[in-house]
Amino acid sequence: MSKLTRDDLYSLEEYDRIRNDFRKEVMSHKQNRRLPIGPNATLYFEDRKIMQYQIQEMLRAERIFQAEGIQDELDTYNPMIPDGSNWKATFMIEFENADERRKQLARMVNIENTVWLQVEGFDRVTPFADEDLERATEDKTSSVHFLRFELDDDMIQALKNGASLSAGIDHDAYRHSVEPVPDNVRQSLLEDLG
Repeated sequence: MSKLTRDDLYSLEEYDRIRNDFRKEVMSHKQNRRLPIGPNATLYFEDRKIMQYQIQEMLRAERIFQAEGIQDELDTYNPMIPDGSNWKATFMIEFENADERRKQLARMVNIENTVWLQVEGFDRVTPFADEDLERATEDKTSSVHFLRFELDDDMIQALKNGASLSAGIDHDAYRHSVEPVPDNVRQSLLEDLG
C-alpha cells in the first residue's frame, strides 16, 4: 500500500467542498476495519484511506496550507499505513467510567504485548507495540496503543486462499478471543496485503 504524498491530498477549499461525502465514505469503510475483542478492547485497523482522512481533518482543523506543515502531517500519519506484509492498528482499551478505567489500566500493564492474530494453520502473531513512543509505565498501561502485526509470505498466501483469521488477548487481567474474525473484517484486511 503506497504512502500518501502532497499530490494525494485535497486543498483546503476542495476538501471543504467534498468533506461530507468523503467523511461518509470513510465512516462506512471503517466499519469493516473495527474488531472488538471482548467488551473493553478494540483493534482499529488503519489504512491509506483512513490516514488520508486523518490528515485532511488535521489540515482543516489547524488551517495548514504551507508545504512544511503538510509534510509534517504526512510524516506523522504515513507510518500507520500498512506496508503489504503487515497490519497496523490502533488498540484501544475502553471503559466509560474514569475510575474504573484507571483501576483496569493499572491491572493491564503490558496488555499491548499480549494481543495476537492467528492465520489458520500457523502460530500466533504478536505485535510490535508503540514503536513511536513508550505509552506505558510500570504502574499502568495507556488506553491507546499502536500495533504492527508482521505476516510471512506463507500466512499471506493462506489468507488469500481462504484460511480463517482469529484474534485475541491473553493477559492475566483480560482474556478474550474472536474466532474467527468476521468475514467483512477479514476481507478488508486482505486488501492491505501485497
